[in-house]
Parts: sequence; C-alpha cells; structure tokens
Amino acid sequence: MAAKKARVLTLSTTATLVLSALAASQANAAGYQIAFDSVGGLGRAYAGEAAVGDSATSMGRNPATMTLFERPAFSGSMIYFDAEIDVTGNSAAQSSSDIIPSQFVPASYYVHPLNDQMAVGLGLYANYGLGTDLKNDFLAGDIGGDTELFTVNINPAVAYQVNPMLSLGAGISLVYANGEVNRHYGGGAGNFGTQASGKILSWDGDDWAFGWNVGALFELDESNRLGLSYRAGVDLKLEGTFTDFSPGVAIPGGGSTTAVSNVPLPAIAEFSGFHQLNNKFAIHYSALWTQWSEYKEFSASSSDCSINGGICFLKPEKYDDSWRWAIGATYQLNPAIKLRAGFALDEKAGDTTVSIPDQDAYWYSTGMNYQLDDNWSFDFGLAYMDRSDESFTETSLFTANHDYTAKGYLLIVGAQANYRF
Repeated sequence: MAAKKARVLTLSTTATLVLSALAASQANAAGYQIAFDSVGGLGRAYAGEAAVGDSATSMGRNPATMTLFERPAFSGSMIYFDAEIDVTGNSAAQSSSDIIPSQFVPASYYVHPLNDQMAVGLGLYANYGLGTDLKNDFLAGDIGGDTELFTVNINPAVAYQVNPMLSLGAGISLVYANGEVNRHYGGGAGNFGTQASGKILSWDGDDWAFGWNVGALFELDESNRLGLSYRAGVDLKLEGTFTDFSPGVAIPGGGSTTAVSNVPLPAIAEFSGFHQLNNKFAIHYSALWTQWSEYKEFSASSSDCSINGGICFLKPEKYDDSWRWAIGATYQLNPAIKLRAGFALDEKAGDTTVSIPDQDAYWYSTGMNYQLDDNWSFDFGLAYMDRSDESFTETSLFTANHDYTAKGYLLIVGAQANYRF
C-alpha cells in the first residue's frame, strides 16, 4: 500500500512537468511544411513555381498560371523521400537514429481552359505533414516518442486573363488533417514500475476545414513572367481520443476522453520569376514566406483532464516567420529532353528540440522532362537536402538537462506523368 501511495504522489506532483515537456510537430526543413508538390518543381528545387506554368501542377502554387494552357492538362506525380536524421545525446540511451520515417507523397492536378480568357482546375495534394519517430525506450521518453501529422488539400480553382499582361486566379481548399502523438516513460520507468517503452499517454484526432488561395501572373512578354501567390492560413480543430495511461497525469484515475487540439496551418506567400533567355536556356527563382509566428503552442484540452484545469497536454513553441530562397535553370537539350537544376535555402522556423529537430536545409536538385509525343510527357527529379547540424539543450522530467545534436539529410526522388488532351 505504501508503494502504491508513493506512486500516486509522484504522478500527482509531477503531472504539470510531464505535460509541459510534451511536444508534437513534424520535422521538415521548416516546421511541418511540405514542399513536395510536383516532380518538375523538384528538379529545379522548386524555383519559379508561381511563374513557370509548364505543367498542370503549377495551379497548386499559383492558380493564375492556368491561363497559360491552351489545352486541358493532367499531371500525376509520386515522390519518395528517404530521411536520415539522427538525434545524438551523451549516450546510446539518449540517442535515436533515423527519426523521420521515409514516405511516399502523391499529388494530382487537372487544368481545363474554358475559352481564351478563363480556365478552371482541381488539385489534390498536401502542403503540410510528415512526422518524427524516436525509439520507444529513448531515455527522455517524455519529450521523445512519435508524432505524425497527415494532411490532404482538395483545391478547386478558377483563373481569368484580365489582359495580355495580367491574369488573376483564386481557389478554395477543403483540408483534411489527422494527427497522432505517443509519449513513453523512458528513464522514468523505474519510478512507476513499468518498462521504458511503456506509454505515458497517447492522442489522435482529425478535422476538416476550409481555406483559400489567390494568385496573379504578370506576362511581361512571351519570354518573361512574374508570379505572386498567397495561401491563407487554416485553423484546424483536431478532435479525437486522449488516453492517460498513468493515473494522475491528466485524468483522475487515468483512462480515455475526447480532447480537442487547435493546430494552425500557416499562411504562405510566394514571389517567382521565369525568364527564357534564348531558345534553349531559361532561369527561374522564388522567394517563399511562411507565417510560422502563428504557431505558439501545441496543446489538447478536455473537461475530463481536470488535474490541470482542463489541459490534457501543453507544449509552448518558439516559432518565427521563415523564408525559402530558390534559384534554378532549365536547358533544352533537344526537342525531346529538357534538363533542370536548382539550389534552395530553406530557413528553419523554430527552436530545435528532440521532437522537432528543425534545421536550415540546403537543396541540391536536378531533373529532366521527356516529351514522348504531342500529348504525353514525363518528369523525373532528384534532390539532396543537406540539413545543418543543430546543437541544443533540452530538459526532460526523467533525465534533467541534456545536450543534443540533430544532423542528417533527405534524399528525394520522384516521377510524374503529364497528359494534354
């Protein structure tokens, strides 16, 4: 009986510390944003995406580019990334390798010109997602564990050419999102009579929400275009099941309840340029801004989490608006083959932590387009994302302060089929 009382007392007095140590986000170049929305773009490090308009995928970045199409067009892509990101502490128990699971990212787009001035389109793709997965017996299990965010964006859009120099576009987005979080005892397992890989808590939830995007395309002449686009932020309200596996952390007596988490998908603005210098060579560039300062905390709440005043878990975040800079080139090798290359700097958005190893990323990309005939073409892309080494200190309830280093890279490959009707 004395041991049981001691366990309950320990859980009660440390509940707030456990909750404040929990983190949930996804690891990518900046926060939990995805840039893998086309293979043609992948080959040029996504430089010029709001202005190039060489396939139906461009409507996802800038709906105004749909006025460039004289025939209906479809693009379907599949991108695979293999991530090798390691978090290293001062021992094997405080380290975890390959913490970002490799993934396939599909996307599809359709553009249909209605007349010489107007076009409509539909995109099915993702702007945000990915996840982290540290080993279950990671010593700082209360700040490690696994986290996942999955989103799908269904984006119908319309574009109108105001005059030969200016086109405008707008779209609405129906966004589906699903999130999941699991945290473990790690080095605190002995205090609670359980295994290091045992769960402290878990949560999963989903939501549907609406958003919108707009764009403008400025055609200076047949060889020079500028694009400007804006995608509004979306406020998700993920609702799902929160489970307290340790009575005294959040729910008296433990158990499960319905909990709600507010997760923002930040606004994005992009400026791009495309310049066909001669009949073989073109350059393109982009500056993309993301309003990460809107992301201030990750938390979930329920009236059943009465131990902490309705808070099931809470993790303050330190995020600032970030920029992505890209430059690329295209070379027409022959009538059938177009070569691409690009470089980009993806600035980190937030403080680096065990569960969010956010890092500056440098993209080195190459790719090609193969024109099979007047209707079919195929894109292939390859990119190496070199992520900066980040050293940081983080506090775990069970292991106190520890120094960590996050380092690694992503290898990204993709293929895309394009058809013009």
